[in-house]
Amino acid sequence: MEERDLELIRRVMELEPELKQRLAEHEEFERRLEEFNRRPYLTSEETLERKRLQKLKLAGRDRIEQILAKYREKEGMA
Repeated sequence: MEERDLELIRRVMELEPELKQRLAEHEEFERRLEEFNRRPYLTSEETLERKRLQKLKLAGRDRIEQILAKYREKEGMA
């Protein structure tokens, strides 16, 4: 992530509780996915859970980008 995006996140996080929540979820999904990625073998249930987490992480990332885009537009950063 670019430095200006990180700065925008720091500024907007207190104004947008949803952004704070989505970022926390994103970090948790990343942590759980890393656990799966360290394993040499996954059961079929673990494989499904890993795919579910990947989809949730991606959907959350999309929402984070939507929130940031709104502020980029306001600030003329687009």
